[in-house]
Amino acid sequence: MVDAQSQFDVFPTALTLRRVDPARNMRRFYMLTVQPDLFGGASLIREWGRIGSRGQSLIEHHSDEGLAISALLKRAATKRKRGYAI
Repeated sequence: MVDAQSQFDVFPTALTLRRVDPARNMRRFYMLTVQPDLFGGASLIREWGRIGSRGQSLIEHHSDEGLAISALLKRAATKRKRGYAI
């Protein structure tokens, strides 16, 4: 049986990415968090904006935590291709 704690080590439930490019005056953040909801599913909370500002947020609802974590990993891979780093 797999320990729940070891699953959290392999599959992240929170991730913060940053993109800083002084030549383009770009200082951005992108935060991804998976949280359980009240209906047995999970939500992927996305927050983004300029570092130092409040930014914007969006909540994506998923039927289970596994799907939310998959969406987190897919979104993080897309952002890393665009120059964001952990």
